[in-house]
This record gives sequence, C-alpha cells and structure tokens, in this order.
Amino acid sequence: MNEPLAPLLVSSYAVSPAHATWDPDLEAELLPALCALPDVVGLEVPWIGGRHPHDPGWFLRHVPAAAELAVTPLPWVMKRCAADARYGIASPDEDGRRAAIADLRAVARDVRRIDHDTDASVTLVALHTAPQGGGDRARLAASLAEITGWDWAGARLVIEHCDAAVPGHPWEKGFLTLDDELGAMLSVDAPLALWLNWGRSVIETRDADAVTGQIAEAAATGRLAGLTFSGSAAIDGPYGPAWTDGHLPLAAADPASGSLLDAAHVAAALASAGQVERLGLKVSRRPGDTTAEDVIRTVDDNLRALRAAARA
Repeated sequence: MNEPLAPLLVSSYAVSPAHATWDPDLEAELLPALCALPDVVGLEVPWIGGRHPHDPGWFLRHVPAAAELAVTPLPWVMKRCAADARYGIASPDEDGRRAAIADLRAVARDVRRIDHDTDASVTLVALHTAPQGGGDRARLAASLAEITGWDWAGARLVIEHCDAAVPGHPWEKGFLTLDDELGAMLSVDAPLALWLNWGRSVIETRDADAVTGQIAEAAATGRLAGLTFSGSAAIDGPYGPAWTDGHLPLAAADPASGSLLDAAHVAAALASAGQVERLGLKVSRRPGDTTAEDVIRTVDDNLRALRAAARA
C-alpha cells in the first residue's frame, strides 16, 4: 500500500500527563508540538460537561492556531452512564434520552464558541450510542433526527462505534451494535457518518481479524469517515488489564505493551477502510513519560510505525 495516509488527528488527552495532574505549562508545550508532527492536522479533545477538563478559558487561549479539532464527549458520557443507567441518546427511557440530548446541545454551543473565539476549527464531533447494555435503534434514530438539525458551525457529526454489549464476555462501553448504529444512521435524512476505533472493535470482537471485517462492513456503506488506531491486549500488561480501553500503542512502537495492533492488522485496516477523510491516533503515553518531549517521542514512534505498516 503506497498511497499517502489521510490527514491525522492525534488524541491529546489520552497521551498527555497534564490530564492526570494538571500542568498548564506542559500542556501549552505539548499541544502545538503534536500538531507540528508530520501528517498531523489537529487534535482530538475531550468535552467534559461544558469545559476543558481543567480550564475552558485556558483551552480557548492555547488551542493551536489553524488546528483541526475532533471534539469527543465520551469521557462525560461515561461519567453520566455511571451515575444513571438510563442516560444516552439511544435510551428507551425518555428522561435518560432527553438528558443526553440536553448535554449535546451544550456541546453544540461550545463548538460554536470555539469557532467564534479561536483560529482553530472543529472538523468532527463524536456521538456515542449510550446507554450501556440497553440501547434502542429507533430511539437513536429519533435522537439523530433532532441533533442533526442544530447549528454545529460546520462540524461533521460522526457516530463513534465503541464496543457493543455482546454475549459471551463483559463489555467496556456496551453501546449499540454496529448494525444498529448503521441502521439508525441510514434511516435519517442527514449527512451523518461513522467513525471506528480499532482498539474498541477488538475489545468487542476479541478477534483482531474480525476487526478488519467490521471496517469493511462500515466502508461498504459509503459512510465511513475515519478510523482511529488505538490498541488493546488479550493479556494484562504495562498499560492495564486485558481487554480494556487503555489506548495501547501500535505493537511495533512498544513491543512490551502486548498490543494486538501489529503491522499486518494496521495494513489490513487501511486497505479495508479505503479512502477515508481522516485517520486518528489515540495512544497512551509510555509508562514513565513525564515531559512533553517524552510524549512527542512516543507519538512520533507510533506515527512511524503507522507509516511503515502502510508502506508494507
């Protein structure tokens, strides 16, 4: 595979030590340095109840100029799910569904604020099909029909598929199946798209080869906007327990990680995805990374592994 990679968005919060213990100086150094890496056009950033995890004003002042942003409310969604099992845009419980829609109205407001107050642009906003273990396709479709009518300042809405609640093993996120998400999305007259995360799909399938098939299924609809490279492991290791969403690196970037995301599966994923608009890289910092320089080296190692697999 010799075609160039699609433009890349790096998840800044997954890799940043500043999100464990808030360090504005480290974060101020890290964000523009990530955007300066080859092929990187911007960042995935979290939405936490209407704010940057530590200081929304700080983020607006320090977001790198001209960066593309992918806004993900998933950390907030998981917090709300833990507090209320009814919460989510696919909830059959109307109160739980309306609560999730109200939160997304706040996300849309903050996307418009970023568009107005910074030189960055929000390219993507991720939607997640909570609740855990009890979503409903028809209720998701109703939510999508409403959400897509709002002003998103030009950002594209994507359903980010997370591991579904499937029989046979515990789930991490436990949201709707890919078939239900695609069915709901295709039933709505709106330019919605799908986004896949390799690590979350392998957590669901417990089979790295099956992830390639899931990517191909999504690509066949013509609605696959992007694919994030993030690993998981079948065994406990330095990044956490087996089958958890620990944002493991590509195997070639850190062989000690136990990551199932090896070069062959990266190449297969790229081939199955075809010409997507964007790619994502979502990896945790290496154990022991404490400085911006450490983190940049870790991300660069993963980017090099990704390019090498794409050329193989």
